[in-house]
Amino acid sequence: MVAVFPQKHLTDIAEWHRMGEAGIFPPESRLELIEGEILTMSPIGFNHASHVSRLTRYFIRLLDDGVSVRIQSPIQLGDLSEPEPDLVLAKADTADYTTRHPSAADVLLLVEVSDSTLRFDRTQKLRLYATHGITEYWIVNLIDQCLEVYRQPQDGDYLDKSVLTKADSIDLLALPALQVSVAAIL
Repeated sequence: MVAVFPQKHLTDIAEWHRMGEAGIFPPESRLELIEGEILTMSPIGFNHASHVSRLTRYFIRLLDDGVSVRIQSPIQLGDLSEPEPDLVLAKADTADYTTRHPSAADVLLLVEVSDSTLRFDRTQKLRLYATHGITEYWIVNLIDQCLEVYRQPQDGDYLDKSVLTKADSIDLLALPALQVSVAAIL
């Protein structure tokens, strides 16, 4: 007798979009497509939501129309992943991304606010973002009250990793004139 093992069904972005258009998922579902797998995400808690709002207000005040501030909206990474990061600063798009989601080449900064998902954000999401060349990835770490900064993606990891506290500030790689106070976002 031959052993038969359950097989995982992986999907791609085209099938993912067809499933969404067909109404397969309830509207209140919090799902992401990560490396071909449909993952159920945790509900957003009070502290997490508050920090996403704080980040949004902070960056909107600092930026002009040359940068699109996207909140918990999809980005397309290859044919198998469409995560919904908490905040993305993307290059401005003439159609304001009405005909496509931003790709890795459009991303200036990607931020995940993290409490219950810290381990996932430091491992699977970090690997995904680095593999696709996201040049600057931040984790607003609500557990340790710090900002984790990841830069220089290479081979599925980041070569430059640093941890900042409320006393620090940071310049964005893609927008060096923009200095961000860590206290303002923590």
